[in-house]
Amino acid sequence: MTGLRLLAVDDVAPALEELHRMLLESPDVATVAVAADPIMALRQIQAGPLDAVFLDISMPAMTGMELASLLSRMTDPPVVVFVTAYEEHAASAYGIGAVDYLLKPVSAERLAAALARVRRFTAAAAPGTVPAPVDALAAVPVELAGRTRFVRREDIRFVEAQGDYVRLHTPTGAHLVRMPISRLEEHWRAAGFSRVHRSYLLAVRAVRELRSDLSGGLLAHTDLGDVPVSRRHARELREQLMDAARHGAFDPANRQLR
Repeated sequence: MTGLRLLAVDDVAPALEELHRMLLESPDVATVAVAADPIMALRQIQAGPLDAVFLDISMPAMTGMELASLLSRMTDPPVVVFVTAYEEHAASAYGIGAVDYLLKPVSAERLAAALARVRRFTAAAAPGTVPAPVDALAAVPVELAGRTRFVRREDIRFVEAQGDYVRLHTPTGAHLVRMPISRLEEHWRAAGFSRVHRSYLLAVRAVRELRSDLSGGLLAHTDLGDVPVSRRHARELREQLMDAARHGAFDPANRQLR
């Protein structure tokens, strides 16, 4: 198997030099090109085949997020690994398809783990192989006190919008993440989540019963509390619950409820 062809992108020269050195010292790496800004990086990506781009986020003219979004529209884009000093972009990074998210300063062990993920991804995408379907945001990274915790989608009962953030409600607690609820709705619709209110996204499998509140409104009861259901979403939710019941989606043996 040939070595990886990489591109490192950072507008801070010392940081770019250090990343370039660390990548070149990795045994799985064949070549490492460098770019000091996203425009230069885009030209290099378009000019020749690359396996992965190690990409800073905060850069002038175009951010790393914007460049990654452009790459995602390519027919055969390179894998993206973000390398940044900012923790708060992790959820957005995974949401647009990044395979890893490294915080500066990057340790040799953490970089090796990221390269291993790149290697696995590129091997799966090689000609003659059938790539596994991408399960977008099957786990959500939550940053807290310098640590990244991954909250599994299957553990989330409902999501509550709070301004620019969402609160993920799980049996082990509620976790605040900077992400629009519309993005989770888009990614998780196929996984059984339904928008039941402008401020709530609900795991249909988590509903134990429907009940009325004192004003006659509809509530979806879960083991973590009640979720309001707007009138416009009530019929759709009832139909989804009936479909889930027909297919046994509430069976604990299927890990749908705990």
